[in-house]
Amino acid sequence: MAKPVKIETEYITLGQFLKLADVIQTGGMAKWFLGEYAIFVNSELENRRGRKLKAGDVVDIPEFGTFVVKN
Repeated sequence: MAKPVKIETEYITLGQFLKLADVIQTGGMAKWFLGEYAIFVNSELENRRGRKLKAGDVVDIPEFGTFVVKN
């Protein structure tokens, strides 16, 4: 089951999302994390920390879980 991550804005970047979902501790870790782990957004491999995520997008990080963006 996907864990919901609530956002207050229209969209959030992948880097901000990783911090909000408690996958990383600081925004500065996003670039490193994206280089070390496979992250899938809506079943497509994604490595851009600036990728905009909107409500309904599904983020799957195999070693951490599956998350869904909610607003």
